[in-house]
Amino acid sequence: MRPGADPRLAVLLPRRSAIVRSSASRSSHGQVLAANVDTAAVVVPAVERPSPGRIERLLALAWESGAVPVVVATKVDQADDPERLIAELALLAPGAETVATSVVTGEGIDRLSGLLTGTVVLLGRSGAGKSTLANALLGADRLATGAIREQDGKGRHTTVRRELIPLPGGGVLIDTPGLRGIGLFDADEGLERVFAEIEELAGGCRFADCGHDTEPGCAVQAAIAAGELSARRLDSYRKLQRENAWAASRADARLRAERDDRKKAITRHLRANYRFRGRK
Repeated sequence: MRPGADPRLAVLLPRRSAIVRSSASRSSHGQVLAANVDTAAVVVPAVERPSPGRIERLLALAWESGAVPVVVATKVDQADDPERLIAELALLAPGAETVATSVVTGEGIDRLSGLLTGTVVLLGRSGAGKSTLANALLGADRLATGAIREQDGKGRHTTVRRELIPLPGGGVLIDTPGLRGIGLFDADEGLERVFAEIEELAGGCRFADCGHDTEPGCAVQAAIAAGELSARRLDSYRKLQRENAWAASRADARLRAERDDRKKAITRHLRANYRFRGRK
């Protein structure tokens, strides 16, 4: 582009990947949160107990897209027991890095900067500290931040649109609005990555179609009995699998309905043509 010339769109390239959640309207369509993402930072505030289900959902969306997730605990300078929190987050995110950060003290920011490569997206609810963290990574107050409510620790949507901003060390950062609902959408592979330890244990079950309930020789139930796996993890795995299957069935039903509508439209068109020819 010539110096001083207005920017122009030259070409629209197809997406190579996308982070997609089930539509907030509960329809059968997916909603793209970000596209062409290399690293997805799942942002969790350290000042409150983490929500395992929410974190597992975000990780599933990230893994499914092909992005590399990183779990980021923010505000660790205000946490009562940050080491315990990081240990809990690590159990929820097998195969993903977990980083404790504080914008106030600077803890973990350099390490996080080294992990966030390529196109980076920040995912989390309002009040998690995404925009504040983004400003620390950018080295400037580029994004608006807001205070959180004391009664529930939640914040308002200070980010109301997605922005693509160059990072000082290379790559770009996408800051997204806070996410209230995180519905799964076609996330089979993502769930396998999030619950990798259950998938691995399932390979040792006596029966290939083991439901991990009361079947004899179930390696998953044996791990729970031995304290090597929490029952909550298995319950969450089952719940998210059911939700994912339900979303897939709704999408299949919509596609069938669309195909039927197209067939009906073609049939009506052909019949109209035949009637017109018959009048000649």
